[in-house]
Amino acid sequence: MKLLYEGKAKEVFSTDDPDKLIIKYKNSLTAGNGAKKADMEGKGALNCRISNIIFGYLESNGVPTHFVREIDETAIEVKKVEIVPLEVIVRNVAAGSFSKRYGVEEGSALKCPVLEYSYKCDELGDPLINDYHIMALGLATREELDEIAAITFRVNELLKAFFDKVGVRLIDFKIELGRYHGKIILADEISPDSCRLWEKGTDEKLDKDRFRRDMGGVLEAYEKILKKIDC
Repeated sequence: MKLLYEGKAKEVFSTDDPDKLIIKYKNSLTAGNGAKKADMEGKGALNCRISNIIFGYLESNGVPTHFVREIDETAIEVKKVEIVPLEVIVRNVAAGSFSKRYGVEEGSALKCPVLEYSYKCDELGDPLINDYHIMALGLATREELDEIAAITFRVNELLKAFFDKVGVRLIDFKIELGRYHGKIILADEISPDSCRLWEKGTDEKLDKDRFRRDMGGVLEAYEKILKKIDC
């Protein structure tokens, strides 16, 4: 395997099949666009397993994803996609930057899900961007944005139901999508790194906010999520 790319939380390798890649999860955690960093032994394996379970669930409910198979506890084989350079964010409850930006108390239920786009560019700090910016910059077409929105809202409904069954509230999440043989499919990962997950009844945070806010118990929270969904 040849290393093609190393990001904050994953490494991407080539394979003998030009249509497939290997993704290996790292133990690193970052926040604030990489300003805060740490390594936690076992974190990569937890995110890998959690994301694989979730992608399998989404695939079984008709959502196309890049996931092919699990290789070991930190590595998966995936379809080779051209990533659309957008972070696609859905918010069901006010939290984090949304609460700060609009002066809404964290934990306030929103009257409808909010769809946001962030331009994936570390140098610019991943700024928020709208449909017209995206089309003007040639990042995606109108048709692709419509497909991205449809897939994202479907993922939101499926994930809300998935987590609700195990006593967890899906506050918000971000996903990435890519182009694969002319189609838009789900890529990257879905894990406590990319979702806000609060335990029902207590609102205990079971996600990366425990790292962002120096709350401690990061691995324990991720392990709790895995235990809830791995059944």
